[in-house]
Amino acid sequence: MKNFLIAYDIFDSKRLPYIRKIVYSYALSGQKSALEAPLCHTLLKSMLQELEHYIQDIDMLNIIHFVGEPILLGKGLYESYSNKAVIII
Repeated sequence: MKNFLIAYDIFDSKRLPYIRKIVYSYALSGQKSALEAPLCHTLLKSMLQELEHYIQDIDMLNIIHFVGEPILLGKGLYESYSNKAVIII
């Protein structure tokens, strides 16, 4: 598993709930439209396929791969996930 930051800005408020629901179903934590998600290649591909139906050219969706451990400030804790990790929410 690799950690990603998913940030989105959706132009149409009618499509926003659908996109938010998809991204939140893969995310571990975050705030509003910027979320952290531990994803393997299969999960990343699955999420992108789901999002394809709703994202339009005027929208912005960034998926940023963390290289190494992120810098944490405050009380946040970094969680590392191996390829065999299971996340139950």
